Amino acid sequence: MATIRIPTPLRPYSGGNSIITVGGATVGEALNDLAALHPQLRTHLFEGDELRSFVNIYLNKEDVRGLQGAQTAIKPDDTLMIIPSIAGGR
Repeated sequence: MATIRIPTPLRPYSGGNSIITVGGATVGEALNDLAALHPQLRTHLFEGDELRSFVNIYLNKEDVRGLQGAQTAIKPDDTLMIIPSIAGGR
């Protein structure tokens, strides 16, 4: 099973976990499994059924948008990282 690294701002919605093991054969299936395991994360990651535009997902340090997005195949030893965009300042 693949693992997903949870960034610090989202850990309150994942039971405080920094790494979660998920099932699925694709990035999308893994994220849906994560949301099923921790339903509070869904609203922070998805807008309806689509991943929010400011949520970046990396597969082994490679942005999945440059691959096949949610359809990108994953292997059991893969690591997904959720990287929310950060904005602010003046």
